[in-house]
Amino acid sequence: MSDEDDLEDFEPDQDDLEREDDEKDTEEWEDYRKEGEESEDWISTPLTEDMMKEGLSLLCKTGNGLAHAYVKLEIKDRDLTDIQLLRSYIHLRYVDVSENHLTDLSPLNYLTHLLWLKADGNQLRSARLNELPYLQIASFAYNQITDTEGISHPRLASLDLKGNRIHMVTGLDPQKLISLHTLELRGNQLNSTLGINLPKLKNLFLAQNMLKKVEGLENLSNLTTLHLRDNQIETLSGFSKEMKSLQYLNLRGNMVADLGELAKLRDLPRLRALVLLDNPCTDENDYRQEALVQIAHLERLDKDFYEEEERAEAEEIRQRMREEQEQEPEAEPESELDQSST
Repeated sequence: MSDEDDLEDFEPDQDDLEREDDEKDTEEWEDYRKEGEESEDWISTPLTEDMMKEGLSLLCKTGNGLAHAYVKLEIKDRDLTDIQLLRSYIHLRYVDVSENHLTDLSPLNYLTHLLWLKADGNQLRSARLNELPYLQIASFAYNQITDTEGISHPRLASLDLKGNRIHMVTGLDPQKLISLHTLELRGNQLNSTLGINLPKLKNLFLAQNMLKKVEGLENLSNLTTLHLRDNQIETLSGFSKEMKSLQYLNLRGNMVADLGELAKLRDLPRLRALVLLDNPCTDENDYRQEALVQIAHLERLDKDFYEEEERAEAEEIRQRMREEQEQEPEAEPESELDQSST
């Protein structure tokens, strides 16, 4: 793959990581959540055989190849409060129970062939399930989940917990979550990035939380994308050269005031795209130039790629800085000689 192909991911008009519709998306779901909170005593609506008949599709061979069964179920927006009936549908592989009033997903523990699960927009307080050996994609967005305990599926590759009430990440065991590469925690109440020590992780979304700094992510050597938009981060400590794969870092809408903080990103060898819009430091006149002086390999700042002229100017500044540093040690012995002669 060429460098040009790699850079396509960072084109401003194609970059879904910017998430221009964040605010609209959040407002819509906040309205939905308020509606849910106002009506906590839902009318009991259990899943029925008739609903199952309507929602089942995708006829496939069963595991032993000797019979056929429907493996896909979509029962969205049915006001469901109970899915106990699913316990007997052990061949299901794809299940969507979004936009209901579910508080309990334990019947899914019987679906040991489950590959894909979507349970967004319910009343869940936990994402806890027994270990499901084949589950690869799970989404519990916009519930009332308060922790990350009980998630230990060995083939889980993508986990979406955005729009919940999680304060702290706990229980995510790297020895069990050996396949997890994408973790979405946007729009929670996180006040720390500790607990996300998942070496296989490639994409981490932590926007719209209450973070003041980055910590505990230093050893994420496979992380390529880190999204920290709309937090309260003031310092850029917490990054290390061990984060050797990080290419895209979004810090838009934080509280970084000192341009000197950019020097702390110098050790990120593959950082190519940095977003710092709506931080106090962007008001400085030399903000764009200073970023390139500090991070020589940076290719894009905010929405604009650097031009060759900007690169040449930044290199001249770096060269002058190097020359000044080389001259400083020569001056020190002279001052010592002056002191000894007095």
